[in-house]
Amino acid sequence: MLRVDVSKRLGEFTVDAAFASEGRVTGLFGASGAGKTSLVNMIAGLLRPDRGVISIDGETLDDTSTRTRVAVYRRRIGYVFQDARLFPHLDIRKNLDYGRRMNRLTEDAALWRRVTELLDIGDLLDRRPGKLSGGERQRVALGRALLSQPRLLLMDEPLGSLDEERKEEILPYLIRLRDEAGSPMVYVSHDPAEMRKLASQVAIIQRGRVTAFGGAEVLPAAPTPA
Repeated sequence: MLRVDVSKRLGEFTVDAAFASEGRVTGLFGASGAGKTSLVNMIAGLLRPDRGVISIDGETLDDTSTRTRVAVYRRRIGYVFQDARLFPHLDIRKNLDYGRRMNRLTEDAALWRRVTELLDIGDLLDRRPGKLSGGERQRVALGRALLSQPRLLLMDEPLGSLDEERKEEILPYLIRLRDEAGSPMVYVSHDPAEMRKLASQVAIIQRGRVTAFGGAEVLPAAPTPA
């Protein structure tokens, strides 16, 4: 279970949000500027809450009342950003292996094979990021996060920088991750169609607050076909 109950003042804007989710994919849905990324950054440990608690499966990552704070590198959380953030000077094989090496994990050939097959990136290993399409770069970013063996995978608008064709290319891989990968996920988006396809539970974020939490029924109604 992921439990978040935090408050954070950011200039004139305040995030004051709480939810608890047991879903395979927890969606954070809202307009740009609603506070979704700030919430994800607090879960990742990149942003410290002013007040509150964050825990995963009963382990406390942040608790301001007891001054508990687990360092970012000890949280075992994978983070996939809107832009893939691959290292341009490294080939794809070394980009994929970066998370494992940074976390000082032993090599796992079976996991490597499963992830590269799951994301269909085995034929990209000797190429550089600059030679890949946007969709391919995002698949590599997903693979890098999974190979770090996270207990939670955060995805902040991973389709946001892609055109519609590339989005349609990536969505099946995200669905496969949901169904086949072992790590639960937090998925951030302002697109209700993405949420309906991916999320098992959804938190609606408005002006830094959770205004609704539940299944797909809390999302805005799908437009009626003309």
